[in-house]
Amino acid sequence: MQLMLWSRLVLPAFRTLHSRVEGRTMRLGTSEFQCLFTDGLKAIAALFSEHGHELRIAGGAVRDLLSGKQPQDIDFATSATPAQMKEMFSAAGVRTINTLGEKHGTITARVHEQNFEITTLRVDVTTDGRHAEVEFTTDWQTDSERRDLTINSMFLGLDGTLYDYFNGMEDLKNKKVRFVGDPEKRIQEDYLRILRYFRFYGSVAEHADAHEPQTLVAIERNAAGLAGIAGERIWVELKKTLMGNHASHLFALIYKLGVAPHIGLPCDGNVGELQRVWERSRASAPRPITLLSALLRCADDVGHLDARLRLSKDERNLAAFVVKHRGELRPDADGDDPLGSIKAFVTDARPHGEAKARASELLRYLGEAGPAVELDGWRPPAFPVSGHDLRRLGLTSGKEIGTELQRLRALWQRSGYRADKDALLASVRQGPKPKS
Repeated sequence: MQLMLWSRLVLPAFRTLHSRVEGRTMRLGTSEFQCLFTDGLKAIAALFSEHGHELRIAGGAVRDLLSGKQPQDIDFATSATPAQMKEMFSAAGVRTINTLGEKHGTITARVHEQNFEITTLRVDVTTDGRHAEVEFTTDWQTDSERRDLTINSMFLGLDGTLYDYFNGMEDLKNKKVRFVGDPEKRIQEDYLRILRYFRFYGSVAEHADAHEPQTLVAIERNAAGLAGIAGERIWVELKKTLMGNHASHLFALIYKLGVAPHIGLPCDGNVGELQRVWERSRASAPRPITLLSALLRCADDVGHLDARLRLSKDERNLAAFVVKHRGELRPDADGDDPLGSIKAFVTDARPHGEAKARASELLRYLGEAGPAVELDGWRPPAFPVSGHDLRRLGLTSGKEIGTELQRLRALWQRSGYRADKDALLASVRQGPKPKS
């Protein structure tokens, strides 16, 4: 029945695929848009249409579609209240998933093995820079006005109509990143928007330094507000900024505008080193924490960063590795094997896999993309002697076996890791013969 309703109520308009921007008609006939219409979305669209509620695609998915990209995540907005949605879904036998977002108007419906996150139009009544008390509304422009950036404030009807109240399409076309309305007001509603600005600037803007002056003033005035934002949320935005364009410029700006001390970055961060590392390394796609390590001067900086951003254990250990070894562990251009010393380091480390992965990231940090790929494909040799081998030769004391294994490992290292098991065991000191 839902698919029949889709055909009768929605599909004729979908075929039109038109939208209006500033009085001009444009056609959104892209394959990316058409690919969204799975059986699940058709069923959801028919259900909302049947009950007289409008449903539109919102936010980042609209931006992606207008940029010719296939959205990875799709958020929907609706004039229906959460209670109306739950009643509608229940009557239709549609399963809903309980989420923490329900108090803010978000209901997640599951149809045809696909989740649809749908949020009621809302307005922020009060905010504290982190959280907002919201009221529901049926006014699409009011909801659009509470969003952060113009390029994220657009809606797209399921018939292809673009609803653009703050010239987001024009800004996207001109590669401009602007806040909706007053930048200071938008930032004070949620201080994380400072970092979201940097992140989207790196993904949209064509030129490194084309910021609107009033935006930079608002950021500088409100930078201290980031001190109250959870480290995990900050790290998500920083990672995306590091992976985008203009990262070296944006992090210099983070320092210039006084943002750095409030997000865990060292006050005397080595911005010049980050700029050098980013320029020489970005083509080899190092991990974000590898790039960020360029700002850190010592182990204490790693600890302070971890305490603020709550890094994963792997990220913390990688940052510490880069800071410790970047001045000493590097390819030898004059050796027979330029990676000889690095391979030896990895071979001696425990476990091999972690050491190799970190050494590979260090090579990317140093701008050594080719050697990094070579190291990725290299397999460390395994030490051929075990404690069991020594017991068979008559050694019984655990201390004695441990000492002998250390001696044999050193011998193996001096051979360039080429000595085999028989050669190493032949050098074992004579001890009691094994019992027959």
